[in-house]
Amino acid sequence: MEEEVKPGLVMGKVYLIPTTLGDNAPLEVLPISIKRTIENIDHYIVENEKTARHFIKKVSPGKSQPDLHIESLNKYTDPSMIPSYLDPCIHGLDVGLLSEAGCPGIADPGADVVKVAHERRIQVVPLVGPSSILMAMMSSGMNGQNFAFNGYLPIDNKERKAMIKSLERLSRDKGQSQIFMETPYRNNKLVQELVRTLQKSTRLCIACDITLPSEFIQTKSAHEWSEINVDLDKRPTIYIIQA
Repeated sequence: MEEEVKPGLVMGKVYLIPTTLGDNAPLEVLPISIKRTIENIDHYIVENEKTARHFIKKVSPGKSQPDLHIESLNKYTDPSMIPSYLDPCIHGLDVGLLSEAGCPGIADPGADVVKVAHERRIQVVPLVGPSSILMAMMSSGMNGQNFAFNGYLPIDNKERKAMIKSLERLSRDKGQSQIFMETPYRNNKLVQELVRTLQKSTRLCIACDITLPSEFIQTKSAHEWSEINVDLDKRPTIYIIQA
């Protein structure tokens, strides 16, 4: 049951707090505003409590961990519980929403929290931070005026091949860059499928380990990729095609 707002009480806000895209120093890729925000918030909604606490400690080593109030948001979360996660805002306290990697709400369950926040008239404040999707698009050399993010491709081989052909056709018909991703341990298999399925002239951008020392971003034709051996196993990767 949702709590009612008491007259005269200033509502807390929901801060969308980006995290790093890998295990690098937070303040190398995050603005100082992230540190200031974390130091002022004790209520958090996160995907994984252990990694969230680790991130908070790296950003603000002096922050008291026992004082943190953390709610988990993942595939096991009962959707009916989400409104209660925002009850601190009703009492004038800010809540921080953390993603496992990158920006909350983008390819991330945090979107469900943001939806409820708007329904409850709680102000949502997005903070600046790295988004692998946008950074891959920026560095691809493809159409940044017209692009679409398609999430994960199907696991089934037949369905995945059909989806690749569909995205390639959509790209050709609309001049639209098509962005998608894959579970890291299936990356190498996906690359093989892409070079087998795409037309030889279709451009493919592979953007891997973005912002990390091992960052690898290259755009080539499907034919050129077929002649290159690149190991992407267990490395976070974004793919973009443009026919």
